[in-house]
Amino acid sequence: MVAVKDSPAAAITAYCMSSILMTVTNKVVLSTYQFKMAFLVCGMQSMCTVAMLALFSSFGLLSHRRYNSFDAKRWFPVSLALVMMIYTGAKALQYMAIPVFTVFKNLTIILIAYGELYFFKGAPVTRLILASFLLLVLSSIISGWSDIAGGRVLRKGSSESSIFTAYFWMTLNCLTTAFFSLTLRAKIKDVGFKDFDTVYYNNLLSIPVLAICSLLFEGGAFAEAYARFVNPGEESESVFWLVTAIFVSSISAFAISYGSSWCVRVTSSTTYSMVGALNKLPISVSGMLFFGDPVSFGSVTGVLIAFAGGILYSHGKNEQARMNSGRLPVPVTDPSLNKQGLPSSSGEISSTTSAGILFDAENNKD
Repeated sequence: MVAVKDSPAAAITAYCMSSILMTVTNKVVLSTYQFKMAFLVCGMQSMCTVAMLALFSSFGLLSHRRYNSFDAKRWFPVSLALVMMIYTGAKALQYMAIPVFTVFKNLTIILIAYGELYFFKGAPVTRLILASFLLLVLSSIISGWSDIAGGRVLRKGSSESSIFTAYFWMTLNCLTTAFFSLTLRAKIKDVGFKDFDTVYYNNLLSIPVLAICSLLFEGGAFAEAYARFVNPGEESESVFWLVTAIFVSSISAFAISYGSSWCVRVTSSTTYSMVGALNKLPISVSGMLFFGDPVSFGSVTGVLIAFAGGILYSHGKNEQARMNSGRLPVPVTDPSLNKQGLPSSSGEISSTTSAGILFDAENNKD
């Protein structure tokens, strides 16, 4: 069981499956039913996650750290960054065309990779890994080439004067996404949270922020939803299925909360972001097959190139791990031998060798 908890493959698989389920259910809620209160939906998902944690804890199925104000203060920046990422993404999509938005989101992975390298001494960005990032960006450009080549940067209905506003919110979304991904892993290590501790604090602290944002920014959407589903209730027959979809998405939110914290803990912020981007492949395919999304040469080619980028990233990480393992000192039993297996001049392991051992161990820990 311990081996599974520390397995990157298991964590990535769990995150992928939960992310796909949540994306599909959110698509049903926000697109199929045209329910535009994203903050309210996220708040309900967080409340459901906290309630499920409390229920499972009462039956002894899991355990998490109890709430205390000291840990809450240290974790609050992560929860705030999560809400800011959601809000700036929604604002960017309000003005910017989806294909252009996707290009910028994929470019954010490069920002995260170098941020992890320079601020947290993460793994270096090799040529193979950088090439995989560029393939992912290329795939999104090809998929949305008709819009990009036609200069359709803005969504339909947005005025040309909105282009500065669109790029402003897009820039903020890239920065908040990178900040959230980087601080999530750093705070997990700093605070010493286990996976369910992360799920508990992340969702609990997000609830008041999401509630305030919903009250401040979704008043018009609430009035529209009330008129459609309650009074006069032109679509009142859809209320049951809307509530059911929100309930299913809330259950999937519990799964993705756990999958996200697990994936970040055992891999890295960069791998977590890369997996999140590659999740769009099965979602894109399902959209073409089941949701009536247009099937074109560009969309199919984009999926194939992104898939190739994912394979290249996996190969690059494996090569990186192999090179790191090759630099580890050989085990010795005689303290008079250095890491090359040769006698040291002082008869003991030098301080440089000891530092090298610690450095290599830290690299392989990441």
